[in-house]
Amino acid sequence: MAKENSFDIVSKTDYAEITNALNQTEKEVSQRFDFKGSKAAVELQDKDLMMSAEDETRLRNMNDILQSKLLKRGISLKALDYQKIEPAAGGTVRQIVKIQQGIPIEKAKEVVKFIKDAKLKVQASIQGETVRVSGKDRDTLQDVIAKLKAKDFGIDMQFDNYRSN
Repeated sequence: MAKENSFDIVSKTDYAEITNALNQTEKEVSQRFDFKGSKAAVELQDKDLMMSAEDETRLRNMNDILQSKLLKRGISLKALDYQKIEPAAGGTVRQIVKIQQGIPIEKAKEVVKFIKDAKLKVQASIQGETVRVSGKDRDTLQDVIAKLKAKDFGIDMQFDNYRSN
């Protein structure tokens, strides 16, 4: 009687924690001396972050504050995809930061290829924005998780839905 064990590789970002980090960032920016009288702002728009400030230096400083708040809240910086800085109205600059939700198909293929190249007795399959890994032996699945954690794919990955049938 062969049992099949499996787990999913996912990439989820908790928007409640991002909102909390944004509120903390806005509070700190409003209190800091170097931002007094500044129009610096960061807000959530359609699942993306929009940062704006008078110049690139203030934008960079605000980004540093935001990143520290996100890290304290347990959000990986790999989940952020920074777009280029562009000029905005009123002599300001803005930058859109896309928040990763789900594993992109190219990265999913890279993860599956990495698992297959590891020559472990597991099967990996892409299922939408997740990658399911299944095998007979739990220890082998634990080895796969350890190998995936050791390699940097440039995305934020979590391992969930661990099942033993």
